[in-house]
Amino acid sequence: MKLTLGFSPCPNDTFIFDALIHHKIDTEGLDFDVEYQDVETLNLKAFKGDLAITKLSYHAFAYAVEDYELLDAGSALGFGVGPMLITKDENLARKLQEKLNKGEPLTAELELLKVGYPGKYTTANFLLGLAFPQLKNKEELVFSEIEGALLAGDIDLGLIIHENRFTYEEKGLFKVVDLGDYWEKTTNCPIPLGGIVVKRSLPKEIKEKLNRILRASVDFAFANPKSGLAFIKAHAQEMSEEVMYKHIELYVNKYSIALGKEGRAAIEMMFDKAQQMGFIPKTDKNLFLA
Repeated sequence: MKLTLGFSPCPNDTFIFDALIHHKIDTEGLDFDVEYQDVETLNLKAFKGDLAITKLSYHAFAYAVEDYELLDAGSALGFGVGPMLITKDENLARKLQEKLNKGEPLTAELELLKVGYPGKYTTANFLLGLAFPQLKNKEELVFSEIEGALLAGDIDLGLIIHENRFTYEEKGLFKVVDLGDYWEKTTNCPIPLGGIVVKRSLPKEIKEKLNRILRASVDFAFANPKSGLAFIKAHAQEMSEEVMYKHIELYVNKYSIALGKEGRAAIEMMFDKAQQMGFIPKTDKNLFLA
C-alpha cells in the first residue's frame, strides 16, 4: 500500500523519516510517495486534505482536526526550542523586553512595527499572539528569508524558527524574546511545535501500523544517528554538520519517540488556551490516535 507523506526538508524531519522512507526498518508493507515542503505549505495542504500523513504545526492542527488525528510518534516538543522574535535594533529589543516583563501594552508607535513571520498557521505566530497581541502589521515570509529582510530594513521584527536560532547573533541581530521560554514560564509545559498527523478516514489498522513504524524510524535514528547523514545534508539549508546536529538535538527528543502523558497534556493545554483566547475554533474531536 502506497500513501502520500509530507514533511519538511529540515534536519529534524529528515532525521526522523530517513529509516522509514528508505526501508531501513520493516515498514510492514507500506510505501510512501513523499513531498518535501516548508511547514506553512504543509499546513495549507492539510487544510485541503491533500496528504494521507503530514507534518504540520500544532496551531494549524486546530484547523485540520476534523480530518486528521495525531500520531503518538514524530512530534517536536521540548524546552528551550521555541521560535524567537528578533530585531537588528538593540534599543528596540530592550524596549520590547521591558514592556513584556512589566506586562505593559505597547505604545501606538510600537504597535505599527512590521513583523516578518513564517505563516499565519504556524505555532510561532500563535505564540507571538500570546506575548504581543498588539503586533498586527505582519508580512508572511519563507522562514529562511526573515533574517535577510531584517538586515535589509524591510521589516522591524523577525519571527524565526528552525536553525536560524543558531545563526542570528553572528549576523548582528538581537533577541527580543524566546517565545518558547515565554510559554514555558507561563505554563510550566514543554512547547508543542509540530506533529505528525494521519487522516481519520484511513482504516484503524493502517493508522496503528503507521504509528508503529514511525516510532521504529525514530528509534533507528537515535540508535544510528549518522545513518541518514547524506540524506539530511541533501535537504539541509546550507548548514554545517555541527549546526545540523544541534538542530536535531533541539527538536528530536523523548517526545518524538512517544508523547507520553506530559506531551499530551502540553498539547491539550495549548488547545485550551488558544480556544479561550479565540485564536482557534473549538472541536469535540479527540486529538490523539486512540
